[in-house]
Amino acid sequence: MKSKLAIVGLMLFTIFIGFGIIIPVLPQLVTEASKESANWHTGAMLAIYSLMSFLLSPVWGGLSERIGRRPVIMTGVLGFSISFLLFGLSGDNLAIMYASRILGGLFSGAVVSCIVAYVADITTEKERTKGMAVVGMSIGLGFTFGPGFGGFLSEIQIHTPFYAAAALSFLVFVAAWFKLPESLPAERRASQDSAKRVSRWTAFQGPLKSLYVLAFFVTFSLAILEATLQLFGIDKFGVTPLQIGMMFFFCGLAGALVQGGFVRRKVKNGQETRYIAIGLVISAIGFFLLLTASSWVIATVYLCVFGIGNSLIKPCVTSLITQKTTVGQGIASGLSSSMDSLGRIVGPLLGAALLGATSWLPFVVSGALSIAALGLLAQFRSKVRQKAHA
Repeated sequence: MKSKLAIVGLMLFTIFIGFGIIIPVLPQLVTEASKESANWHTGAMLAIYSLMSFLLSPVWGGLSERIGRRPVIMTGVLGFSISFLLFGLSGDNLAIMYASRILGGLFSGAVVSCIVAYVADITTEKERTKGMAVVGMSIGLGFTFGPGFGGFLSEIQIHTPFYAAAALSFLVFVAAWFKLPESLPAERRASQDSAKRVSRWTAFQGPLKSLYVLAFFVTFSLAILEATLQLFGIDKFGVTPLQIGMMFFFCGLAGALVQGGFVRRKVKNGQETRYIAIGLVISAIGFFLLLTASSWVIATVYLCVFGIGNSLIKPCVTSLITQKTTVGQGIASGLSSSMDSLGRIVGPLLGAALLGATSWLPFVVSGALSIAALGLLAQFRSKVRQKAHA
C-alpha cells in the first residue's frame, strides 16, 4: 500500500504544482499578449481551469466506476502534461493559452477526482485517515512549492516553468505506468445501467449549509488574492515573477507549519469553531495589511499573516463537515470540493473586475468577506445548538 500511496501522492503533488506554477508568470505573459485587457484575461484563465475541473470531475469519476481507476488517472496525467507543453509553445497567442488552460482543467479533474477514490479503494477503514492525510499533504505541498517553482524557473525564460511542469508530469506518467496497479477489480465496477450516482448537492442541508458557504467564501477570497496580487504588486512596487513566487512559497510554508505544528497537536474535538473564528479574523487582518505594503518583503510578511489565518480555517472546516454530515463521507467531500472549485471559478473573475475599478478594492472585498464569514459561523453554531436541543 505504501508504494501505491507514494505514487498517487506524487501525482497530486505534480497536479497542484501545475496549478500554482502559473500564478507568478501568468500576469506577465498575458500583459505581453494583451496589455489593455491583462486583468480580464488573467482572471478568465484562472477561472476557466477550475470551471472545466468542476464540470468534468463527476464525469471522470463515473467513468472510473465502469472502466477502473487506472486508465482514467493515466489519461489525466498524460493530458495534463500535454496541456502544459501547449502553454509553453503558445508564445503570446491568447487563443492557445486558453486552449491549454481548458485542457489542463479537463485532465486535472480526471486525476483529482479518481485519486481520492483510488485511495479509498486501497485502504481499510482503519487506514483511511492515514491515506487521506497523504492526499491532503500532497495537495498542500503542491500549492506551496508551485508558485516558488514557477517564479524561480521564470528567471531562465518566461515559458520555462511550463516546459518543466510538462516534463515532470510526463515522468510521473511513466512511473505510474509501471508502478500503479488497478485498484477497482472488474467484479466491483458499476454497469452502465446501474442506479444513478447520488448528487453531491444532497449534502447541502441542515446546519452544514452555513459551513459550506463559509468554505466557499474562504476559497473565493483566496482566489481573488491569487488573481490580483501580482498585478497589484507590479503597479505598487514593481514585483517580479520570482518575487511573487517567493511570496506565495513563504505564505504556504507558514500555513504548513501552523497546520502541522499547531492544528494537528493543539486543536481538540469541539474547539473547531473557535479556531475558525480566529483564522477568519487573522485572514482579514492580512488582507487589510497588504494595502499598506511598500515593498515585496513587507508584502510577504503580510501575506504570511493571511496564510496563518487561512491554515487555521481549512482543516477545522473539513473536520466539522466530516463530523456533522448526515450523508456519506464521499458525498460530503464531493460537495466540499465543489465549493472550492466554485470559489476558484468566480474569485478570479470578480478580482479582475475589482482590480479594474481600483487597485485596493480586491483586498478590501476579500477582508470584508472574511469578516462576513463570522456571521455564517455564528449561524452554524446556533443551528447545531438548536438541533441538539430539539
